[in-house]
Amino acid sequence: MTPVALMAAALLTASACGGSSDDLSAGEGAVEGDLSGTIRVDGSSTVAPLSTAAAQLFQGENPDVRVTVGTSGTGGGFEKFCAGETDISDASRPIESDEKAACEKNGIQYEELQIANDGLSIVVNKDNDFAECLTVAQLKKIWEPGSKVNNWNQVDSKFPDEKLELFGPGTDSGTFDYFTEAVNGEEGASRTDYSPSEDDNVTVQGVSGSRGGMGYFGLSYYEENKDELKLVKVDDGDGCVAPTTKTVQNGSYKPLSRPLFIYPKASSLDKSEVEAFVEYYVQNSAEIAEKAQFVPLNQEQQTELDKNWDNLREQHGA
Repeated sequence: MTPVALMAAALLTASACGGSSDDLSAGEGAVEGDLSGTIRVDGSSTVAPLSTAAAQLFQGENPDVRVTVGTSGTGGGFEKFCAGETDISDASRPIESDEKAACEKNGIQYEELQIANDGLSIVVNKDNDFAECLTVAQLKKIWEPGSKVNNWNQVDSKFPDEKLELFGPGTDSGTFDYFTEAVNGEEGASRTDYSPSEDDNVTVQGVSGSRGGMGYFGLSYYEENKDELKLVKVDDGDGCVAPTTKTVQNGSYKPLSRPLFIYPKASSLDKSEVEAFVEYYVQNSAEIAEKAQFVPLNQEQQTELDKNWDNLREQHGA
């Protein structure tokens, strides 16, 4: 998932993070026929692999439909969406009040659809043999605004004298918003002297290339790069817990479990290819999540997704 290809919203024919097109077979809800046209998706780099997997599956049944997926970050994606430039916005956090106002001003109607679950993963260099578990307090000590922690022995006196190098998402990322609120208590509150990027692969390269490296991103990026990185457990006061399908779905991986969303534009449902694609996404959310190495919805969440999709179609008058 290169930033050039995705930022340019190139046609997605290459393999998605977590699964190649050879892995993906058509699931329920496939719509065969004479559909054609272009569907424009942009937003969260975390959600992009999900939309990529959905696009590949859907295009397998509808080869004349072109689905493009950009990664402007959740905030950047909503900016484009509320300006009417895209059909669907990928988001790793709910839409915020100023973004809602921008959409309302431009007459953009939409529905929030949760399509998967995710856990933020804390990762360190593969050769790190001391950081097995970090408390939320230790994470805050590292990442809070104004932090001067630059050595692992400042995190814990038992840790060695090893330079700490930090990597993570940029400020347009929903991952950044979620992490800073969950760990530092305020969205956007973070030290600034780290290496930021909207491309999570840059964080992978940074942490894997630095013995004292540390970073954070969505669980799927760890799964995709687990041979190069080491996963750190998180202790919020109830003991050390690693992000897994079970712990993310049941909420025991705290406070770094989160929902992932797509926001389809109601007026885009005028295009039959968009309506068919979103319906396919909804009906096959479990398969798409598993292929993209995310955590599928539980039954209650799937019921809510079905209800919200029906609401959007009613809003559109379908």
